[in-house]
Amino acid sequence: MEKDLPDLSGMTKSEMLSLFDLVKEVKTNPGKYSEKLKGKTLLMIFEKPSLRTRISFEVGMTQLGGHAIYYDLSTSPMGKKETISDTAKTASRYVDIIMARLFSHEHIIELAKNANVPVINALTNYSHPCQILTDLFTIREKKGNLENLKLAYLGDGNNNVTHSLLFGCAVAGVNISVACPDGEDYEPLKEVVEKAKELSKLSGSEIIITHDAKEAAKDADVIYTDSWMSYHIPDTQKDERINKFKPYQVNLELMALAKREAIFMNCLPAMREREQ
Repeated sequence: MEKDLPDLSGMTKSEMLSLFDLVKEVKTNPGKYSEKLKGKTLLMIFEKPSLRTRISFEVGMTQLGGHAIYYDLSTSPMGKKETISDTAKTASRYVDIIMARLFSHEHIIELAKNANVPVINALTNYSHPCQILTDLFTIREKKGNLENLKLAYLGDGNNNVTHSLLFGCAVAGVNISVACPDGEDYEPLKEVVEKAKELSKLSGSEIIITHDAKEAAKDADVIYTDSWMSYHIPDTQKDERINKFKPYQVNLELMALAKREAIFMNCLPAMREREQ
């Protein structure tokens, strides 16, 4: 695997499945791995706050015998008094791995380019790879495998979760149908769709972008949705977006179109009575 994890487009199917096998082994025999990261330190850089991201990474390091440092960029000079490249070079002398949750994807790329240690993207405006890796692992746990499954994503297509789902499903061999409103403000980036279709040729998965929620949900094994109000969306657009996305709300009528044993997923936090 590559040193860094900026997004899922650089991961191969064999690498992804090997990672899932290792995760399953760690979950099954946690005591066997309780000191695997003994003496190792993870630096967690947060420009965007997150309850689940901090807890999962910090607990993970602790359970594997390592240590995690929480670094809040609201009190940091990174990119202001000190450049991102200097931060990466300095931090690399002290820690063994860097995780960063940033607004700009370009900043995670710059951080990884200048760091001598692995850099993990815990979220940017473009990509959310760890979220989708854990989701795909969960799907495999629930379904037994990923082959020939259909995942239907409904809602805002122009966000980091949708982009990573397209990459992740294309790599894993999962068929994905993205249902979203018409228009570039709501659809996945064209370059992401093109790259996902390129990746899907290797795995045999099918990539569909539609504006018909019922078409996407029909016979799906997994129904997935995300927030209609991402971090970068101003509150002044809330009412407009609610009206725009209402036809893509995951409800009983939509779930009835999926397979009887279909599972529902939301990357959280969820707004009840809105996305679902």
